[in-house]
Parts: sequence; C-alpha cells; structure tokens
Amino acid sequence: MFRVGLGYDVHKLVDNRELWLCGLSVPHTHGLLGHSDADVAIHALCDALLGAAAMRDIGYHFPDTDPKYKGADSKLLLAEVVRLIGEKGYKVENVDITIVAQAPKLKDYIPEMQKILAGIMDVDTDAVSVKATTTEHLGFEGRKEGISAMAIAMIKKLFLE
Repeated sequence: MFRVGLGYDVHKLVDNRELWLCGLSVPHTHGLLGHSDADVAIHALCDALLGAAAMRDIGYHFPDTDPKYKGADSKLLLAEVVRLIGEKGYKVENVDITIVAQAPKLKDYIPEMQKILAGIMDVDTDAVSVKATTTEHLGFEGRKEGISAMAIAMIKKLFLE
C-alpha cells in the first residue's frame, strides 16, 4: 500500500543567521529565522512524510515552545520523522521538494542536497528530487523577505510475512 503526503513551510530571511536548505549550509547574505535551524525544505519534507502516515505535523512532534528544539539541526528532526513513520510500518519510497527563493541560486547545491536527504531517509539519491524556482520578483520570496518550500512524499507500507 502506498500513501502520499504534502508539506509546505515558510521562513523569514534575516541578518546574522546561517542559511540551511536540505541539510546543507548555503552561502548567502541572510539566513532563515526560526526556533530550530529553520531549514524550510526539511520542514516541508517532514510535514509531507508525517501527513502521508496520518501522523499530524512537524509542530505537533517538535513544538517551537520546547526549549530542547532551540537551534535544532533539522536533519535530526527528519531522522526522527523517518523513525516515527517506520514504527508505524512505513518506509520512504520517494520525495519531491521545490524551494522558492529569489536568491541565492541553488542549482549547484542540489546534488549535495539530494545526497544528504537520501542518506537520512535511507533511499537512493534518485528517489530524492530537489528543485528550485523564483517568483520572478513577485511576492515575499521575490522581494527576498523569505523562502518557502513545498514537498510531496510517497511512503509504502512494509508487510511482514
């Protein structure tokens, strides 16, 4: 049995923060504001995986009111989500992420992002699609005020015989 989930996240760009996307520190003049490292792409991916397994959302499992997640590495949150869906009998089949940012340009970082995410989810890199787009200077992303990400994930139920 296969199930599909959709995730979406947004974070504001600010001074004096590192920019983390898909588990990779990307050189940029600004970083994303958040309780954790604010990796908008991993957060959207976590929501997609949790949604596919009908396990609520990232805020439910990792609330921003909990001090233990202050500055948390989102790669660790993704690993925990993979463990949680695994406890329910699911394994990641494939994922597709779109990052919406006017800047920085991300195409040169995408292969490394795919490798990082594939390693965390224990899937082949060709099961991880990462894309980047702009909004042609429209909206908050186009004005460089923030970055958003969308993700879709397919998981499969593991049947033990």
